Amino acid sequence: MGIFFKENRFFSWVLPRTYALPLLIYFIFLAASPSMAGDPLKGLMLKHNDTVWLAVGGGLRLQTASRNSNTDDSSEFSINSMRLYISGQLHKHLKFNINTEKYEGDSMMTIDALLKFEFNPSANLWVGRTLVPSDRPGLNGPYSSLSWNQYRQPLFSAYHVGAGQLGRSEGAVFWGTKERFQYLLGAFDGLEDDYGNDSDHLLYAARLAYNFLNVEPQPGHYYTSATHHGAQGNILTTAVTLQSQSDGTGSTSESGDFFGYAFDVFSERILPNQGVFNFGAGYKEMDADLNTISRPADATVECFCIFDGDTFYTTAGYLFPNKVGPGKLQPYFRHTENNPSGAKSSATTEWGTNYIIFGNKTSLNLNYARGDANASGYAGNKTDTVTLGLQLQFY
Repeated sequence: MGIFFKENRFFSWVLPRTYALPLLIYFIFLAASPSMAGDPLKGLMLKHNDTVWLAVGGGLRLQTASRNSNTDDSSEFSINSMRLYISGQLHKHLKFNINTEKYEGDSMMTIDALLKFEFNPSANLWVGRTLVPSDRPGLNGPYSSLSWNQYRQPLFSAYHVGAGQLGRSEGAVFWGTKERFQYLLGAFDGLEDDYGNDSDHLLYAARLAYNFLNVEPQPGHYYTSATHHGAQGNILTTAVTLQSQSDGTGSTSESGDFFGYAFDVFSERILPNQGVFNFGAGYKEMDADLNTISRPADATVECFCIFDGDTFYTTAGYLFPNKVGPGKLQPYFRHTENNPSGAKSSATTEWGTNYIIFGNKTSLNLNYARGDANASGYAGNKTDTVTLGLQLQFY
């Protein structure tokens, strides 16, 4: 549950004292504990033998945020994400994953439940509830992002209740890596017949990527990351994503189709001083026949009406080569623009700094964001926000 405090002074934005204190204490504890600085945070693994094993881990993102706009002048502490990871191997070619998620105001939910038939790097099949092939921000997830909040642009349909959950849906995906080429090809339930898809048309999704330099080792060989902190050498990857579903928008009274595509590029380069510079950019266009502006004529029925238009983002970051205490500083910049059809455009810019202790396993973040863009794709109130975040993962 979020806890809100009304504040009248701008100075109170920077670090709401009540909730910044636990994060700062944790930071000081790490800095004062040299033994922890070289120790990765690991989950629990139970091994029957080298082939049969079970692993349990988790992830946690905490934040305290202060906002100022015409309608909102408050501070809030919240659990941004809390996840449980369960994975196992039953045979060298058969694995499974069960992942849960809980965030503010919601009960625990199962987001992944899948069997993995992994034959070799170039041919693998996942079946069950899993992440639909998406653009890089969608495949990064919150734990592998460069910025603290990358979700200020409209998301593909599986991120919306009715067609999926957090980008997941039930289905199957065939994927692999062949030399410099990576592919994800999937078919999923997507939007179901509660919103007019009476013929049960499937959602088809594909992502094709090409690595010009080092082949990017995707986490789990499927997901992506917005920064590897220089661990994988020089990278330059481009990709195209396609999604399509007949009767993928609308309601029981009127159905419409959904189609979306995206292009993204990601570069990470180790500089002569051993600092790491990375850059990312992406363009996405979504065509939803029935959307937030163009809705079904019957206003009495619930509509799966999502964004229609285009969106663009760009990010850049630099990881300093020298440590400050147990970690390294990584300042970054992110800009997002959303352009819906028939509605006002919006934009948000975020400036921030990550303090990287154990890569994506342990980090702190402080950022300032200004603008009116959000995940709906439609302009909200122009808001200034300062956020302090802590991320922990055990796996």
